[in-house]
Amino acid sequence: MAGGNFNDDDGAISEINIVPFVDIILVVLIIFMVTTPLIMKPSINVNLPKSSSGDKTEASKLSIGIAKDGTINLNGQPTSLEELTKYSQDMLTTQPDVQAIISADKDIAHGDVVSVIDAIKSAGVKKFAITIDKK
Repeated sequence: MAGGNFNDDDGAISEINIVPFVDIILVVLIIFMVTTPLIMKPSINVNLPKSSSGDKTEASKLSIGIAKDGTINLNGQPTSLEELTKYSQDMLTTQPDVQAIISADKDIAHGDVVSVIDAIKSAGVKKFAITIDKK
């Protein structure tokens, strides 16, 4: 205590250092940004036709994909037209205004797409949309 200067470095830290917390949150944000497109990608590779006009559609619990080889997928799982019709009827009991989203490969035969549309419309689904890629 010479000269009256007293330096107390042994006191308790009274401030919270948030820099490590911000670093962790930014890393988590980057992880979510990288993994979200992988999660949202459909389970089948469908080469969608391109169009310059088209409206945005909302996510649906009745998402139908038709691959180039003609296989039909319902919400990412392989299915048949009969199972698609039954699932559509079951979906209508819980959600009467359900909209079917159809993603068909651009090289698929027109008749295959029409048979899928016929199956869901015969089940009672009144609204459907066909997905495209923007030009």
